[in-house]
Amino acid sequence: MFLRDAFLWCWVAGAASAAAVTSLASPVTIFSPPSSYKIPRVLYARSLLLKEPTNDNRVILATWENYSQEPPWFPIYQSTDLGRTWKEISKVHDQVKGWGLRYQPFLYELEEPIGDFEAGTLLISGSAIPADLSQTWIELYASKDRGRTWKFVSHIVHGGRAIPNNGETPVWEPFLLVHDKKMVVYYSDQRDPKKHGQKLVHQSSKDLINWETLVQDAADPDKEGRPGMPTIAELPNGQFIMTYENCGPLHCRVFYRLANDPTRFDRAKEITLKATDGTIPNGSPYVVWTRAGGPQGTIVVSSGDRSEVFINRNLGAPGSAWIKTATPASKSYTRSLMVMPNENDILIVGGGVLNGTRNSVTAVAIDVSR
Repeated sequence: MFLRDAFLWCWVAGAASAAAVTSLASPVTIFSPPSSYKIPRVLYARSLLLKEPTNDNRVILATWENYSQEPPWFPIYQSTDLGRTWKEISKVHDQVKGWGLRYQPFLYELEEPIGDFEAGTLLISGSAIPADLSQTWIELYASKDRGRTWKFVSHIVHGGRAIPNNGETPVWEPFLLVHDKKMVVYYSDQRDPKKHGQKLVHQSSKDLINWETLVQDAADPDKEGRPGMPTIAELPNGQFIMTYENCGPLHCRVFYRLANDPTRFDRAKEITLKATDGTIPNGSPYVVWTRAGGPQGTIVVSSGDRSEVFINRNLGAPGSAWIKTATPASKSYTRSLMVMPNENDILIVGGGVLNGTRNSVTAVAIDVSR
């Protein structure tokens, strides 16, 4: 039964709200790579629920790192039935360098105009990197036809070799957020090697073409520290939560910060995410907030080292409870989370594990309302 049909049935029958319907309770495979793909074959999956036009909220897009023949691309897969079935609708190729779009894609939909780009424009950001990994460029591409065709928009930032070691100078792991009529691109930056192994920064743009000077968001006073993989969610009290890992001496422990202004996370306190059972998640976190689950809604955080997610119903306030919650999803490097239209369900999309020989891209939804 489609979700809208479930809404109608529940309304007519006077039964429980259709928001309780779990849309995808068992995992489905979005893409299984052929054996010709290089290990890890696929990785770093991301998803996006399309909101424009507002009369169609069943369409989901997914993308991931694709370890195909050279040069690689970002595949765009579409589901028109809330994740049950998927098909490829396009490939995002490196239209400028010709090296390939290799690492860390992120999908975003504009809900308001930015420069000459109208609401409903889709964006994808990720790293253009040559086969010898000698350079990193965080790029931006746009689609004005709901993901069927893509055009290059701008180079956001340039870095050195794509090697995740202290002393190297790459830039990577972009995350997009519109705030105060600007596009903000958060990313991990290793270009200050004398002071920091890696830190989190952002740059903003009024037109998606010209990018302002970078602003620091999180840095470890220990030079060996490596804050990375930022994700952000807006909360109903006007605050924003940013989750990230800190590798190096802290073994990729997951932290978060709360700020009234998402461009000033540098002023916010760093908080360790620790569950009520003592578990501290590690690696590649992702955060979303949903209205479901109580008067203040629910924050949901995934990590790369566990199948479970961590939920908080008190807007992440310091000292409030984080509950480790089981999921049917496999452990996966940097899984993505997405709030489904009924807002009770969170879609988990994963691309497998680092160096995995059998990786595939999968999706499953969990109900966090109870």
